[in-house]
Amino acid sequence: NRQDAVKQLAGDCDLMLVVGSPNSSNSNRLRELAERMGTPAYLIDEAAQIEPEWLDGKIAVGVTAGASAPEVLVNEVIERLRELGGNVPQEVEGREENIVFSMPKELRIDAVELD
Repeated sequence: NRQDAVKQLAGDCDLMLVVGSPNSSNSNRLRELAERMGTPAYLIDEAAQIEPEWLDGKIAVGVTAGASAPEVLVNEVIERLRELGGNVPQEVEGREENIVFSMPKELRIDAVELD
């Protein structure tokens, strides 16, 4: 899903920012995909890593995130772009991800114990 979104977004942007850890293979693949599409891309852990000169001459900047990147980090990146002169962001609709992870048995508390 994210790779499809990057393919769509990279074609319409002058720059892509991928929010995620440098250790994340998923985040690295997203950055590489944007670059293969001909769009410069940076992988960043946090909004503070955005260099203002990256935005010189850029009209449209795309923002995506690796699967494990918290939404709060994406929102901070968008806010930083606005601080640097960006306009109101436009959200590109993609397929909704409905992934559920089970809680490890060691961390589960029986509902009975909570009563």
